[in-house]
Amino acid sequence: MGFAANAVRFSGETRVFTCKAASGGDSDRNFCTVCGGPIFGGIVGQVEQHTIYAGTLDDPSRFHPTMAIFSHDRPAWAILPPGLTVFETMPG
Repeated sequence: MGFAANAVRFSGETRVFTCKAASGGDSDRNFCTVCGGPIFGGIVGQVEQHTIYAGTLDDPSRFHPTMAIFSHDRPAWAILPPGLTVFETMPG
């Protein structure tokens, strides 16, 4: 679900938006200050792992998902690859 904080490097400015997570806690999401696109989750230097949005990767073809979460919100047209572990909500 996430990438170890010490295994990723971010550059450039982001704006953090904090909202309620499905668990009831806070969820920190970082957005591009220029276009507003979502980039990653978690506060740099304060968390052990980050959620990274695949569409923001320089080469998203190198990303091979192993699971899908919150599938209950998935639109019917979003096809899940075969062999993916699927969770209706956030796995506990």
